[in-house]
Amino acid sequence: MRASPDDAAARARASTPSHAAGPASRAELDRLLDLAARETGAHAGALFLLAPEDEALRLEVATGMPADFLAPWFGVGLSNRVPVADAVRERRLVWLSQPQELARRYPGTAIAMPYQFAVAAAPILADSTPWGALLLFWPCCDNAELAGPSHERVGAACRRLGRFLRDAADSGHPLTPAAHPRTASQPPVQEWEPAQALAAARFAERLPGGSGTLDLEGRFTYLSETAAGLLGGTVSGLLGRRPWQALSWSTDPAFEDRFRAAVVSRKPEAFTARVPPGRWLAFELHPDATGVSVRIVPLGRDRVLKAVHPGTTVPRGEPIALGELYQVMHLAAALSEAVGVGDVVDLVAEEMLPTFRARTLALALFSPDDGGLRVVGCRGYNPCPAEMYPGAPLTSAAALGTLAEGVPAFFATFEEMLGAYPRAPFREGLDAWAYLPLIASGRPVGLCVLAFDRPHRFSGNQRTVLTALAGLIAQALERARLYDTSKELAEALQAAMLPDSLPDLPGLDVAARYLPSVQGMDIGGDFYDLVRVDDTTAAAVIGDVQGHHVRAAALMGRIRPAIRSQAVAGAAPAEALRQANRQMVDLDTGRFVSCLYARLDLRQRRALLATAGHPPPVLCGPDGHAEVLRVPPGLLLGIDREADYPTTEIPLEPGTVLALYTDGLVETPGVDLDDAMAGLAARLGRTGPQPMDGLAADLIDHARRTAPRTDDIALLLIRFVAAA
Repeated sequence: MRASPDDAAARARASTPSHAAGPASRAELDRLLDLAARETGAHAGALFLLAPEDEALRLEVATGMPADFLAPWFGVGLSNRVPVADAVRERRLVWLSQPQELARRYPGTAIAMPYQFAVAAAPILADSTPWGALLLFWPCCDNAELAGPSHERVGAACRRLGRFLRDAADSGHPLTPAAHPRTASQPPVQEWEPAQALAAARFAERLPGGSGTLDLEGRFTYLSETAAGLLGGTVSGLLGRRPWQALSWSTDPAFEDRFRAAVVSRKPEAFTARVPPGRWLAFELHPDATGVSVRIVPLGRDRVLKAVHPGTTVPRGEPIALGELYQVMHLAAALSEAVGVGDVVDLVAEEMLPTFRARTLALALFSPDDGGLRVVGCRGYNPCPAEMYPGAPLTSAAALGTLAEGVPAFFATFEEMLGAYPRAPFREGLDAWAYLPLIASGRPVGLCVLAFDRPHRFSGNQRTVLTALAGLIAQALERARLYDTSKELAEALQAAMLPDSLPDLPGLDVAARYLPSVQGMDIGGDFYDLVRVDDTTAAAVIGDVQGHHVRAAALMGRIRPAIRSQAVAGAAPAEALRQANRQMVDLDTGRFVSCLYARLDLRQRRALLATAGHPPPVLCGPDGHAEVLRVPPGLLLGIDREADYPTTEIPLEPGTVLALYTDGLVETPGVDLDDAMAGLAARLGRTGPQPMDGLAADLIDHARRTAPRTDDIALLLIRFVAAA
């Protein structure tokens, strides 16, 4: 499902580099995001921009929390099950008032941000064209439901953003996603007079324990002498640094986790930590929109046992970065929903490149036939090295050696790689490498290659994390490869049951499209046909067998030839449907078929139509006026052996377009079917003269952009050119 806009402005946007918009435009975007958060009462927010070229939402800027906290969603495919993607795809506000609801509906999101907050996601639209998504956060608690945000205020904020993005594109300076997400600058803190600053510092020093402040990025911005002493450092050595990076004893993920929890939830946090050589400290974190105030109090021996809890930070050796830890869990949840090999490649790249700050990621599949590796996807550095282009064989000694040994290989510099593989070729812009063999059920599946643009020392824990991720990727690729093979077989079977090509009929310009359902890998029962009866007569048929599986396709394979034989014999529409209906009843399959049959008389410039419960066709005249034809419906095929099918006659002027389609083209969740068909007619009327192939592609693309499609789509377009 794609949700990128289709108008001229959006096309200009898609083809314009991201630097087209200057700093002033991005500053205005930041201001509008901050305004949206303030007017809706949210304590934090994020803005995602649509990237039409890859059907994804990309995080542009965050306010009220660091953009890095949203690393799992730096890039979000529009088909992903995350709040912002659902909001854009379904054109609605997604509101999650409690952590339990977030965990139930979006488990991957809850794993990556396991904190107490309420969140709303809303599409940014202008003139019904999507430009991005707005994400807003509110404090909440686990056991109380928060009242929803004002739809009017959220809607007004999204409209302002949509108009700004649309106008920027119309002016020739579109705002496309930046290479790296930003954190909006915080409003300036009130300047204190020197006397006030000194008085505040002395006030903090007189309090029992220590005091300090952290900015929203986690860096110390103030620290009392007492606090620095308790922490085992100095004021000058700690200011401007994050405690979990500056203090060797605070590297347990729990320290950073509690800070993140305070910033995201805007609720106080408390924990204890042991400081060498055995002292215990109690920490209190008090957040607001500008940062976090910290109180540090030493604990006596009698209070330690009461204060220590599972969140206690203790030295555990080399730490795993918290972002990496959550990223592993998020990737594990996301991979469970990946379907094909392409989905796995996209997901792995979106998750791993920003987390490990790698420049390039490539995935290759192992071929049991020749023992070689073939690249199935490369993301990141552009252009990818020649040997990493999709479809290319991966023949480097490092790649083949790693897979043969089944053990990951890490090279912190290119010199290290040369030490192991003297003939390794130099790749401009890449200097460190991780080769991860993908093993599933004891068998090689493929290889994951991560490359960095500067020397990269892989810590022991990072190697452990990457090795664990390789196992997850291997299992996902194994499932995806089986899915792709089955899907390819199913689609080949489906194609064999449809016409190889449409006949070339003088007086008619025709085009057809078939799009299988995006859900699952089963084939369906939609079909179409165009039959030449004689030099001035043709028959057009479109139908839909109930179901989306092999049995439906098999039934379609029997009913389409039966109707086609009636057409070749020159049967009238009503008679053709009557005969097909009797055959369906006699087959007694327990399934039903909808069908529309049109007999096109080119000499008399008319069409005779009959329908068996099928969606009515759309007729667009040469003047651009389009309407849904109200053809009297007959019963679905296969219900009543004696059913009758009324016939309707319509004129066919030169330039008239007749659109026959199955319901997958128009059915949209929450939209009345009559309104959806009227929307198709309006779309057809606005397209203007163009080749039928282009028109068919336009209608299919529009359907995929505007809503999730869970049914097959068949489309047959016929333009009456002139009388025969």
